[in-house]
Amino acid sequence: MRKVIYILYIVCFTLLLMGCGVDQAVKKGDKFWAVGEYYDAAEQYKKAYSQTPSKERTTRGQRAKKLAECYRRLNQTNKAISAYNNVIRYKQADSLTHLYLGQLYMRNGNYKEAAKQFAVAIDSLEVRDESEEVRGLLQLAKTGLESSQKAPQWKKEGSAYTIKKMDLFNSRRDDYSPMLSGDSDDQLYFTSTRNQAQGDELSGITGAKNADIFYVQKDEKGKWGKPQVIASELNSVYDEGACCFSPDGKTMYLTQCATDPDYPRYAKIMVSTRNDASWSKPKELVIARDTLSSFAHPAVSPDGEWLYFVSDMAGGMGGLDIWRCRLESSTEVSYAENVGAPINTPGDEMFPTFRPNGDLYFSSNGHPGLGGLDIYYISHPTPEPSPIKGGENVEVAHPGWPLNSQGDDFGMTFEGKLNQGFFCSNRGDLRGFDHIYSFYNPEVIQTVKGWVYEQDGYELTAAQVYMVGNDGTNIKLSVRSDGSFTQEIKPNVDYVILGTCKGFLNHQEQIRVEPTKKSEEYVLQFPLANISAPVLIENIFYDFNKATLRPESKQALDELVQLLNENPNITIELSAHTDCRGSEAYNEQLSQRRAESVVAYLIAHGIAADRLTPKGYGESNPKRIKKRVAEKYEFLKEGDVLTEEMISALPEELQEQYHQMNRRTEFKVLRTTYGLFDKAGKLVQSPAAAPQPKD
Repeated sequence: MRKVIYILYIVCFTLLLMGCGVDQAVKKGDKFWAVGEYYDAAEQYKKAYSQTPSKERTTRGQRAKKLAECYRRLNQTNKAISAYNNVIRYKQADSLTHLYLGQLYMRNGNYKEAAKQFAVAIDSLEVRDESEEVRGLLQLAKTGLESSQKAPQWKKEGSAYTIKKMDLFNSRRDDYSPMLSGDSDDQLYFTSTRNQAQGDELSGITGAKNADIFYVQKDEKGKWGKPQVIASELNSVYDEGACCFSPDGKTMYLTQCATDPDYPRYAKIMVSTRNDASWSKPKELVIARDTLSSFAHPAVSPDGEWLYFVSDMAGGMGGLDIWRCRLESSTEVSYAENVGAPINTPGDEMFPTFRPNGDLYFSSNGHPGLGGLDIYYISHPTPEPSPIKGGENVEVAHPGWPLNSQGDDFGMTFEGKLNQGFFCSNRGDLRGFDHIYSFYNPEVIQTVKGWVYEQDGYELTAAQVYMVGNDGTNIKLSVRSDGSFTQEIKPNVDYVILGTCKGFLNHQEQIRVEPTKKSEEYVLQFPLANISAPVLIENIFYDFNKATLRPESKQALDELVQLLNENPNITIELSAHTDCRGSEAYNEQLSQRRAESVVAYLIAHGIAADRLTPKGYGESNPKRIKKRVAEKYEFLKEGDVLTEEMISALPEELQEQYHQMNRRTEFKVLRTTYGLFDKAGKLVQSPAAAPQPKD
């Protein structure tokens, strides 16, 4: 008898301890859930669920629901489906249970089962109150049902996209949000929770390390290297990721989520600037004085004037929405506005990004799609220069399979003007980890690429390029750090493109874009003449010891005529120079006659004579070497003057080459106000100006 009583005592005591353990697990799980640590919360809810007796059906169902919610947020689809089915099994399901289960079956590609769950959710929601929240959930359920019915056909139809998993970039953890940078798109930044990320602790949110930003460099042969750690204060022990860049590449906007064990995590947007070769420690970009909302996934419009981002702040349409604000400077913004419908929905809209042509790409689970987050885009209303916002004339397009899948697809970045680049997806990964993929769509894209540089000098990074087309295009472009620009153009359009820079003469090019069946790039050069220094006119040739212009000089002279027509308010001195051989008097006379020959050609081609002053310098002004010229010759350095003494000291086989450099034709600007004033000094016409883009 005593033995039986003892056994019963042990059993009761054990059950009591188990009950206490279960309650403790639930309390811990709730605490983790409150601060967004879903991985740690799931561990506790799993323990509580497994130790809850099957006969306690209500309690077991409630704990299954908490576990399901964690798995859903962790992208552990199969575990979440199993947990939600247990919620239904124990009769604790509601309309949200069936809505979420339908979305999870979509992520698994089980469209038939998804349709059943969405139908149940619709029936349940239609009999509830007409609150805004219920209307939003009902819309999501109806969109889900439409998606589940149409997705098999969409996958069958496919698209022109081809994709490839980038094993070189990927790890065994999350790798996502790729973003190209550099003048030639030769750098790729992305977010990763791989082992090389800073810090030693694992995140209670994901169970992995906190994310850092990594980068990859392309070599001179166009081959990508291996991912590298960024050696600066850009990353911290917190979560960093989802970055973007200003058009000049000097400012990075990124998402950061700091850790607080007792407070929910709210993401914020940070700013880092590039100093020499490193990125500075990020500082917060204050968008609103709202400490209870998240601000994440920044994207800068191609014109550099608008910052798009994602937030759950008040005034949205449900879930996460895309917002925008004007960039007053790199560290200050104006008030935020919601981009509205049809872009935003009652679901989540995330990861906005821009294609260089102005198209806005984003990911959403609130539009009809294949499952999870799908990629969508809004075509930029060219030639309208303003950034995209929602409205009646905005249409949301779906790129189809295989760019989109039943999993999460997001984080586009584009390589040049072509429809190619990188994105990320967790398709096919049972753990729910994201990986980077390349994409390519062989659409026909026509572009113009140009370089603006000082004539006989280097690139002009402060230059502005104006483009006007007879289709209404009227835009202003900035150049990259190598003086280049790239712009998409349309067939059957005539364009005038003007390169300008303060202190330099304008240069204009014209192109007629013909239709083509394959992508094509027009390449143009914009050499700008310095107003304050002599400018060499290359390829001017005279008969030996004569002033007669040779026929091969015609192209260079016609280009000079064009330059003077494009800059009608300047007058120039046209100078000719000889080498030091022969008498000074003869060389001066010969050079004067040669300068007059060039002036005569210009007058014969419509240039007013009073804009031209011929001057022969003979051998009196030997050439002074500029840095760019010095780089081409072993025996020269910047600032050298090709005097007779210097040339005679060179090896004999090199002397003729340097005599040829002294035999040259140049021009320099004398005035920039020709024709602007009358004899009384009154302004009679406005100076010729670059075409300005429309407001």
